[in-house]
Amino acid sequence: MLRENFNDNWKVCRSVAALDALFYPEKVQEPQSVTLPHDAMICSGRSPEYPTAGGGAFFKAENLEYTKTFFVPKEDQGKVIYLEFEGVMQYAFVWVNGGFAGQHPYAYSNFYVNITDFLRFGEENTVKVIAKNGAQPNSRWYSGGGIYRNVKIIKGEPLHISMDGVMISTPIAESDRAVVEVRTKIENENLGFRCGWLKTVIRDEDGAEVAKERTKFHIFSEGTLTVQQRIYVKNPKLWNLDAPYLYTCESILESEEIRDKTAVSFGIRSLTLDPERGLQLNGRTVKLKGGCIHHDNGMLGAAAFEDAELRRARLHKKAGYNALRSAHYPMSKAMLDACDRTGLLVMDEFTDVWTSCKCDFDYGFSFAEWWERDVEQMVYKDYNHPCVVLYSIGNEIPEAGSPTDASWGRKIAEKIRSIDKTRYITNALNLPGAILDVVVPMMRAQKPESAGAKSGEINQVSKDMQQDMRSWILNSDILQERIEESCGVLDVIGYNYTTERYENEPKLSPNRIVVGSETSPAALAENWELVEKHGYLIGDFSWTSWDYLGEVGIGHFGYEDDKIDRFYGDYPWIAAYSGDFDLTGFRRPISYWREIIWGGRNHTPYIAVQRPGRYGQKPADGNHIWTDSISSWTWPGYEGHPIIAEVYSDAEEAELFINGISQGRKPVGDEFKKFYCKWDTVYETGEVEAVTYIAGKEVGRFHLKTAGTPRLWVKKESESLRAGTNDLCFINIELADENGILNTAVQKDVTVSLTGAGILQASGSADPRTGENYYDTTHKTFYGRVLAVVRAGEEKGTARLTVSAEGMDSVVVEIPVV
Repeated sequence: MLRENFNDNWKVCRSVAALDALFYPEKVQEPQSVTLPHDAMICSGRSPEYPTAGGGAFFKAENLEYTKTFFVPKEDQGKVIYLEFEGVMQYAFVWVNGGFAGQHPYAYSNFYVNITDFLRFGEENTVKVIAKNGAQPNSRWYSGGGIYRNVKIIKGEPLHISMDGVMISTPIAESDRAVVEVRTKIENENLGFRCGWLKTVIRDEDGAEVAKERTKFHIFSEGTLTVQQRIYVKNPKLWNLDAPYLYTCESILESEEIRDKTAVSFGIRSLTLDPERGLQLNGRTVKLKGGCIHHDNGMLGAAAFEDAELRRARLHKKAGYNALRSAHYPMSKAMLDACDRTGLLVMDEFTDVWTSCKCDFDYGFSFAEWWERDVEQMVYKDYNHPCVVLYSIGNEIPEAGSPTDASWGRKIAEKIRSIDKTRYITNALNLPGAILDVVVPMMRAQKPESAGAKSGEINQVSKDMQQDMRSWILNSDILQERIEESCGVLDVIGYNYTTERYENEPKLSPNRIVVGSETSPAALAENWELVEKHGYLIGDFSWTSWDYLGEVGIGHFGYEDDKIDRFYGDYPWIAAYSGDFDLTGFRRPISYWREIIWGGRNHTPYIAVQRPGRYGQKPADGNHIWTDSISSWTWPGYEGHPIIAEVYSDAEEAELFINGISQGRKPVGDEFKKFYCKWDTVYETGEVEAVTYIAGKEVGRFHLKTAGTPRLWVKKESESLRAGTNDLCFINIELADENGILNTAVQKDVTVSLTGAGILQASGSADPRTGENYYDTTHKTFYGRVLAVVRAGEEKGTARLTVSAEGMDSVVVEIPVV
């Protein structure tokens, strides 16, 4: 089937019911021209009064109408034509030339609509998509709105390869030989018995043919069949984390002439799983150094741009991660491609809800009717991606503790296995959430005034739960009995924030394998010690590796003096602020601590400094909190004041120097954390340096210097963009001195403007508590930084971004669009 980009020349406006449009014409908007992927919500206003509330970052949500007019050539008559939507937020309805062609409620799974019967050949045609996103809240995090992933038009002969019809596995993957098993589903959407041949060619990354097979078949009218081929590849290059080599499988359908042709990429690799060696990739044990991510890309909103997803994948890999968990929805095709290319393993998660809604208008409304089709789409989407190793059937599902409703987990797991037996199945269990009917009454008895006891909201319950209550719950016979069936359907038991149970698992069953599917970011040192100690513990996924919109303020570093006991923040909070990376992709201090624990940085330490304005105040506790520190030695006005300097290291000892004067040497690892130590010292401008030692010998050093007078430093991440594509150029804007040292203490209003052959897609800072909009062109710096994102225009030329700030020389960056 010929797949073509269908992203351009769309128009969008608020969707208004026909009668409303007739009687209240003032509700009707003038449509705006857009190119997909498009997130309408990120361009809307924000207000504390909007029903999306803090979960949706207080954005406005509306029902949306997308339309596109397109010409279908006369010669296409007799072909079959589909539209593929990779994601529509949400409850999508599709019309073609006024006729209802299909619908799809789940926002995170791709779907196909056969539009053949609705088309007028040799004429203009109109497709209309309604996204019913106005009923809010429909998600516990920022959802976005509209057609936020790619759309393709797919054309082919009536005798063709089915949608997602090529499924590739590698049952044997060894250094000297591999067996590539290709199962190809073929359809005959026409009258007439047909004879044909399926030719399959395996090509390497250079396009050279390495193996092939040709198989004859016969197919009846309106029939389907599957051709299975076993193809042998000698001396294959195995896909692994360090060398993610990808082959191409080219499928050619011949019947008198070539009827169809498609190509998919895949990797040759093997997976095994057992309680002693854990998860093995190509015969080598891999411990999952994981991070949880939501689907948004910060100021870009939910729009799934290939370059944005690839950037996230590359930055994760560079920071030491080897695995990502999509939370809590099926991962985009663009992100799966990025993980394939960079060598990141994936836990792809199906949903956040089954039958019990967590929000008033979430997927729970449609689950019982649509789950099977949505599971199929997730698995077909993932099947050829070597990065995918685990399917998660849910996140913190309360039904997991129900004697009757736990059966849903078995249905989902068996449905996945009926399609894909090559991966493993888990479920991200929140154990207190599985017995909320027991937990909440206990809390109301012990802490009747707590927000968790009043609301029963699982995150607030976890925050307010007393430690003795938590310990009893996690080790109670009631809990074990309630979750036994849910655990029994899994290959790997996923535990959210339940490190306390890890070492007891073999006593429950010697066959159990466990993953920390969601863990507190600051708990890694203790968690990783257990992961390395036990074969049945296969990894740890921190919440979160990348900051995200919505669930506002959960990572806010507070102090007891603030008297804030709520889990979420208030308006104008916009982000969670719990990520190793901030919204712009800039690494926060905890990211370096995590990398060091995982054995990265070659013994080079890292320095972060707590804000001196809060010196002496006692920090509040929280699941998603590190310390109130940034990597800076620029604190004007605090000269001579006390300050806390932190050093992260995997060495035995560390020594801190300020302007060459030792502040003392001490063991690494203290009462707060392993791989961590700190100095209570006095701030003075100049240089702070950490030197680390093993067996008395220096093994690494790291320093920070005080920044001087800042100027604008602007650096683009791409050398060029391709005209008429989704290509993006990320442009980092910093206030740095003449030596390039970031000045985190100066705040400036930075203005960006674009001319030429590009589009300013978004700009803004990583500030998690801002009232600014990402479509504005002036933004206050956050710790000295702002990010701008330029999208390729339709025409070739040069995009010119001008960056200016009061009292500073402007900078112009040119981006060729070729």
